[in-house]
Amino acid sequence: MSKLPNVTTSIFTVMSKMAAEYNAINLSQGFPNFPVDERLTQIISRLATENVHQYTPMSGYPPLITKITGLVKSSYQRETLETEILVTAGATQAIFTTLLALLQPNDEVIILDPSYDCYEAPILLSNAKPVRVSLNDDYTPNWNTIANAFSDKTKMIIINNPHNPTGKILNKSDFENLEALLEKHPNVLLLSDEVYEYITFEQKHISTHTRKKLFDRCITISSFGKSFHVTGWKIGYLVAPEHLMKEIKKVHQFLVFSVNSICQVAVSEYLDLVAVEEISPFYQQKRDYFRALLKNSRFELMPCEGTYFQVASYSNISDKSDVDFCKQLIKDHGVAAIPISTFYADGKDLKLIRFCFAKDDFTLEEAAKRLCAV
Repeated sequence: MSKLPNVTTSIFTVMSKMAAEYNAINLSQGFPNFPVDERLTQIISRLATENVHQYTPMSGYPPLITKITGLVKSSYQRETLETEILVTAGATQAIFTTLLALLQPNDEVIILDPSYDCYEAPILLSNAKPVRVSLNDDYTPNWNTIANAFSDKTKMIIINNPHNPTGKILNKSDFENLEALLEKHPNVLLLSDEVYEYITFEQKHISTHTRKKLFDRCITISSFGKSFHVTGWKIGYLVAPEHLMKEIKKVHQFLVFSVNSICQVAVSEYLDLVAVEEISPFYQQKRDYFRALLKNSRFELMPCEGTYFQVASYSNISDKSDVDFCKQLIKDHGVAAIPISTFYADGKDLKLIRFCFAKDDFTLEEAAKRLCAV
């Protein structure tokens, strides 16, 4: 008997497989196709011959943990203890470990749809209940609807900011509403997925690291893989108060024990060289270029405030479902995208699809040429 009977092959796998079969340009999965910073590849090349290939301490490579405390302080002016930091095998493992550690059977977890697909499975595996609440059609939160979804069984709410797949970011009013809601529910925890924290544009995202009211009940997830264009390294970290971290580490030690040693050492050294404030302008140029390339297409481009995803409406082009339209886009036009309906529990279809613009200019140009012919 399956523990996850309703879980099937992810839409990302389906679309990437189709893209390969039809030799399409893959703008579906969220990974860059441009070279990694030479400084980072030079570090990893040198470390390959050094004595950095054995287990690190369970919490992470100590110099890296120290660097993370400095990163959080320089980015958000928050002081953290090294005991409040855990290096993880990517953000997905951080999320999985956190949920498995902190949920009890029959607990309820609020998920805001459209949502990334890695949240629900660990909730179900914990014998807890995901409660899916849709955002407004403009992807802003409806705090009255969210508040009505809370019950005496609610244990946690998950936010994703900047938001995948929509590129929206939460504003000051959203955080004030969230804090007011959590004040009414003092036992509810907050999991804040901030893997795109350094990819925001006109307006910098508000991190939970800046909201002191949340520090004692919040687990904040970050990703070096996303920030430094090395998604295949699967290296991230989480920050949590010690009373929660104690439980999270109990699961972490038996799930992975420790994370890839050479990557931890490489990132630790790289943090002395890289300026994270340069990441957003780099991706803003790509966002603006991609949008300009699609200006004369029949797609309507939605606002993109952060992440490296561009949502587009095809309602002027076709009446097909977004899943069928994406399949047709691959077969007939050679471009792969992701249908937004697959991020909703109820499959809500607003005729919207997601493109990833974390690609080199040649790829964006060729993809846009094909999309303008649709």
